[in-house]
Amino acid sequence: MASTQCEVPAFNPEDSEIKEILSQHKVIAVVGLSDDPSKDSNRVAKYLIDHGYTVVPVNPTKETILGLKSYPNLKSIPFPVEIVDIFRKPADVPPVVDEAIAIGAKVVWMQLGIAHNEAAKKAKEAGLKVVQSKCIKIEHTRYFGTGEPQVSFNLQQ
Repeated sequence: MASTQCEVPAFNPEDSEIKEILSQHKVIAVVGLSDDPSKDSNRVAKYLIDHGYTVVPVNPTKETILGLKSYPNLKSIPFPVEIVDIFRKPADVPPVVDEAIAIGAKVVWMQLGIAHNEAAKKAKEAGLKVVQSKCIKIEHTRYFGTGEPQVSFNLQQ
């Protein structure tokens, strides 16, 4: 049965592994990215762009977000994605995880307040790293500080 509320994460990587994920993987699909600057997904995506990550918006209702081409789903992205960052309610997580596995993503990241242990287990069994109920921006700031924005090379141009 699909979970409609956030679960307590059954597992999460150690701090050193989270730091490694953020150091090694630079192409991030943000599933559920909003074009509303007041929304967390938009603020997090902008932060990631400003800190050298390639952000790929995934939102079936928008053509562009933050000046970037938006894709309706993960499978429609024509280049490799390393991290799938999920800004969707827990009940929507399993199909996103299935797509992340199908496209060969390396990491599934469920934002703060989002966890789905069954989907996380499936992703781990498929060889993906999984982070649950943690904000990628908060974790990046914790390990690397905010500092000056870095140069970003956008694969979509």
